[in-house]
Amino acid sequence: MTLLFIFDMDDVLYDFDWHARMETLTEITGLPIAELRERWWNHGGERAAEAGRYDSAEHYLSAFSEAIGYPFSEAEWLRARGGAMTAFPESIAAVRRAAELGTVTLLTNNGPLTSKHLPTLAPELVPVFGDHLFTSSDYGARKPDPAVFTAVLDRYGAQASDAFFVDDLPENVAGAQALGITTHLFTTSAGLLEAIETFAAVRAH
Repeated sequence: MTLLFIFDMDDVLYDFDWHARMETLTEITGLPIAELRERWWNHGGERAAEAGRYDSAEHYLSAFSEAIGYPFSEAEWLRARGGAMTAFPESIAAVRRAAELGTVTLLTNNGPLTSKHLPTLAPELVPVFGDHLFTSSDYGARKPDPAVFTAVLDRYGAQASDAFFVDDLPENVAGAQALGITTHLFTTSAGLLEAIETFAAVRAH
């Protein structure tokens, strides 16, 4: 039996400051935050990207640029995204402990441009996760759709009873619970580590 530990990224392993990202996009484009939201987020552009609608980083960036009305470069997009992320060292230490107990993998609701650049955006994760850095777009479905959790289990050949999932959003936790995956709603890094240890101890017996 190999345990599988599935981790969300934003607001679990990193503090993601959405407003800081939007302020950088405003600086780049000259558009106010409300207008940026209206042109892309309010019409489901990002949700579609997270669900795998765009088959490449280039396709995503083209659609994003067209919707916003500004020809973004990958460097500009990455500056806005990466500049809004601050690592939680204690949470990453909890992942390191999970890696001693089983296999660890990332599952974050993000599109293909984030997927392409995860090692750059989240360099602290590379030594812990290795090649197991994935976004929902890699699976063609987004949390909380149970289909994305089924796809993760299939990728690793794991049973739901041997899987643990952590997220900061109750609806995403509920999606995993529907399949029988052990879940943890993130509030603190210390609580996450305790939940990991408890899960491993229960499965050992």
